[in-house]
Amino acid sequence: GKSSLIDIITGLLEPTKGRLCIDGCELDDNNRRHWQSRIGYVPQEIFIFDMSVAENIALGVEYEDIDFERLEYVSEIADIKSFIENKLGQGYRTILGDANVRLSGGEKQRIGIARALYRDPDLLILDEATSALDGATEKRVMEGINKVCGETTVIMIAHKLSSIKDSDKVILLSDGSVKRIGNVEE
Repeated sequence: GKSSLIDIITGLLEPTKGRLCIDGCELDDNNRRHWQSRIGYVPQEIFIFDMSVAENIALGVEYEDIDFERLEYVSEIADIKSFIENKLGQGYRTILGDANVRLSGGEKQRIGIARALYRDPDLLILDEATSALDGATEKRVMEGINKVCGETTVIMIAHKLSSIKDSDKVILLSDGSVKRIGNVEE
C-alpha cells in the first residue's frame, strides 16, 4: 500500500476512487508536471549514473549550470560532503558508476538525499531512505533535514521508530489501510 500511496501523491498513478488535492487544488493533467517539479524523492534503491558526483546530485542540470555552492550545502545536509571531498580523488568531479568508483549502500543513499534536496523541494519523500545508514549517520542526516526543511513537508516511510522519532505526525499503514494516526509516543 505504501508504494501505491506514494505513486498517487507523486502523480505517477491516478487514484481509482476519490481525488488528490494539493493546497485545495485537484491534481490533474494540467498541473501534474508542475507538482512533480516541486517534489524531492529518495527511493529505497538509488541509481547512480556513470557521470560525475556533481552531475549525479544535480541530476538533469548541465554541468556548466550546476550551482556548486548549493551542491556543497546539500552534500553537508546529507552527510556526504566530507566523503566526497576527502575520499574521492577528484571530489565532485569524480566519475561514478560501474566503470569507476564503487559506492556503499549508505553512500548511495546519501547521494540520493543530496539529489532530492538540490532543487529545494516543497515536498520531500524519503522511502526507507536511511535504511542503509548506521545509527550515528542516520541521526546526523535527519538532524540536517529537520534543520533545513522548515517549510518543506517531509513524508518518510520507515520501519525503524528511530527514523521517525522527530515527526510531527505518524501514520501507521497496515494491510492497505490507515490503522492509526498520532505522534510517535501514541
